[in-house]
Amino acid sequence: MRYTIKRRTALTRFATDARLEADNNIAENAMRGIAVGRHDWLFAGSHSGGERAAAMYSILQTAKLNDVNPD
Repeated sequence: MRYTIKRRTALTRFATDARLEADNNIAENAMRGIAVGRHDWLFAGSHSGGERAAAMYSILQTAKLNDVNPD
């Protein structure tokens, strides 16, 4: 009950506005690729390999954001 009482404002807002999502899965999924990439960059083999991997991730993410299929 204490959890619900502390979050009453947010719960009320969610219950009265149908546009609000019950969770933040969309944001979490968008950030997951960044976390995976950060882990991969640790094992790029060299500084230039890490820069190349970062550039490729940037290009692929930009393509996704612009609804372009990079395949």
